[in-house]
Amino acid sequence: MVKQGVIPDDLTKPFWEAANEERLVIQNCTACNRLQHPPVATCRQCGSGDNLEWKGMSGRAKIYNYTVVYDTPIRMLQDNQPFNLAVVMLDEDPGIQMYSHLPGTPVDEVPVGASVEVIFEATANGQKVPEWRVAG
Repeated sequence: MVKQGVIPDDLTKPFWEAANEERLVIQNCTACNRLQHPPVATCRQCGSGDNLEWKGMSGRAKIYNYTVVYDTPIRMLQDNQPFNLAVVMLDEDPGIQMYSHLPGTPVDEVPVGASVEVIFEATANGQKVPEWRVAG
């Protein structure tokens, strides 16, 4: 599935650079030890802007829920319809949720609750993005 290209900005650049190195990092506030995603300029919990870092994650998560997309308005994805769109929760913090097409999982056969592992796939402009596949 060809994915729409991503253009990093100053705030998200470390996330996307790590993805190109096939590493998953999440923004972390060292003042209150809170992970947050998507990244923002200040901590959503304590408001600190001076204590944000990028923390490496294990790349493991669980499938929380999913839907099947039958009619997307995104032209680049229309040839791949229908496709899964799953929500996964990181093992390090279930409050951190990410989306995935679940490459290799047949449409509408998503095992909710199953463990997944991160993989990285290139987009149309070459930027890699994290995707998730069922582990084992």
